[in-house]
Amino acid sequence: MVFSAAQLIRRDGVTATGMRDVVAHAQAPRGSLQHYFPGGKQQLVNEAVSWGGRYASGRIGRFLDAMSQPSPSGLFAAMVRQWADEFATIGFSSGCPVAAATVDCTAESTRAAAAAAFATWRRPISEALAEMGVPAGKTGALATLMVSALEGAILIARAEQDVRALTSVATELGPLLDGYLKADRPRDPTGG
Repeated sequence: MVFSAAQLIRRDGVTATGMRDVVAHAQAPRGSLQHYFPGGKQQLVNEAVSWGGRYASGRIGRFLDAMSQPSPSGLFAAMVRQWADEFATIGFSSGCPVAAATVDCTAESTRAAAAAAFATWRRPISEALAEMGVPAGKTGALATLMVSALEGAILIARAEQDVRALTSVATELGPLLDGYLKADRPRDPTGG
């Protein structure tokens, strides 16, 4: 049900996602809502937001595993490519559930869940940047820059129904990210 809630939130937002919609999407018995989510919709939304952060965090490891020589620009390009591929495959109807919940919900617990989800996502990016040779004092800020640029490009791509914003941020931000690598580390201009 948490996965279903995240999928509906990323498509419809928090307000338009009803508990019955989640049950139907998950093909679960209605009574399971009260059993697993005694805190009601707010608990389910917060758990869906947390799931979104963990999912994004896990993707970072998979992106890195697919690279023969990881680079900051290569990692960011992989993050962008995931969304460009998704939009090309299924259209522009859904975005990030964490961003959707942040924009659409005013509950303090959801704001806190979204902040924690973004931190969960940024942490492996920051760690990967450090392993690539980015100075420790810059990894956190660059991870925030990467997530922020990606989230903004996702919103623009959905509004324009075009992936240009995604390709633009990957193209323009890549050289800046690689510019933070320590001079003694060879750079792979292809990002692979």
